[in-house]
Amino acid sequence: MVNYYVERNHKVECVPELPECGWVQMIEPEEDELRTVARDFELPMETIKAALDLDERSRIDVDDNYRMILVNIPTREETSDRELYTTVPMSIILTARHVITICSKDTHILRGFANGSERDFHPGKQSRFVFQILYATARRYLIYLRLIEKKSDTAELEFGQKQKNKELLELMKLEKSLVYFSTGLRSNEAVLEKLVRTDVVRKYAEDADLLEDAIVENKQAIEMAKINTEILANMSNTFASVISNNLNVAMKALAIMTVVMEIPTMVFSAYGMNVAADSMPLATHPYAFPILIGGSALISVIATLIFLKVKLFK
Repeated sequence: MVNYYVERNHKVECVPELPECGWVQMIEPEEDELRTVARDFELPMETIKAALDLDERSRIDVDDNYRMILVNIPTREETSDRELYTTVPMSIILTARHVITICSKDTHILRGFANGSERDFHPGKQSRFVFQILYATARRYLIYLRLIEKKSDTAELEFGQKQKNKELLELMKLEKSLVYFSTGLRSNEAVLEKLVRTDVVRKYAEDADLLEDAIVENKQAIEMAKINTEILANMSNTFASVISNNLNVAMKALAIMTVVMEIPTMVFSAYGMNVAADSMPLATHPYAFPILIGGSALISVIATLIFLKVKLFK
């Protein structure tokens, strides 16, 4: 899908044809759309398709006809039974009079620009537009990181109540999301630092603060991802220890029950042997059966009291 945006009467509007100056947005583009844009702007196909490769790393490419800034943006997978946060590449291509954004998914990053809710957005101001996208990307990382933190707190609370594998699987997905985020944030940091050092994107005085804010937000997201990763790692180890300890307690209780139940079993087994009756104590006594039952029960109770006294059940 390809959309064209221009600014008219201080408002962002979507137009049906390529404008002389403005923003070209490509979301999940098809092959013919890629070829059309590549032909209209005289861009190589490998540049146009760079953002469609999910394994692409953040980088900056400069050529005579264009400048491409490729960053990894956060997204949320909502098709699975549990949400998974991941990253996808998005390229920002600057030509003489247009800004082209290409992404394989429709994410929240550019929706505010498309619907006109983003403050001080002007499609014709390329430098400001680029810095606004980078700032919006860093902010979206922080939003998702806070959601991950809340989900980890919820998983911790549910595990304390139920102690099921469901919470462990949730933590595993959150840890996987943080790995994606940490990798994307570090690669984006390299792009931001290069933008500061070089003149790939012209930096006007009124836009300098916007780039600095993007760098600050990105660094904050990196620290937050690092902290959450360490917390989740410690939490996973704690959960594993709790499960192992509960298993040990259950096995100890079963072992004690086996020992207690083994006492009457040994007595009954002895009297169940095929031997002469006169050689077995109480064999000819008229109340032998209740005596044996009561004696075995008494010994089992005594053994249980001994185990309780030495606190083997705790």
